[in-house]
Amino acid sequence: MTLRCLLVDDNSQFLAAARDLLEREGLTVVGTAGHIADAVGQAADLGPDVALVDINLGGESGFELAERLRPTPVIMISTHSGDDYIDLVEESRAIGFLAKTALSASAVKQLLDA
Repeated sequence: MTLRCLLVDDNSQFLAAARDLLEREGLTVVGTAGHIADAVGQAADLGPDVALVDINLGGESGFELAERLRPTPVIMISTHSGDDYIDLVEESRAIGFLAKTALSASAVKQLLDA
């Protein structure tokens, strides 16, 4: 079964690049969103297996979105180091963190299997 994911980031260039990368590596990107409202609606409609959510969504919080995406597992992503957010990620309902430079299908699968 192919893993289905929702990508959420306010940077459209990153969304396109991440979608291309993940799909080349075997994941199915069922949707992309740049804002909380779009992401919540798409998650409800599409039922992804996992959501990859940028911590900083412009003026919105990726952590707030993570709370609203229940029961979908959420992996927080950022251009910043995980060390910058370790406490926030641990206190959130996210199952883990990936730096955008480390994003890959295998890294997503490892966090889901952990």
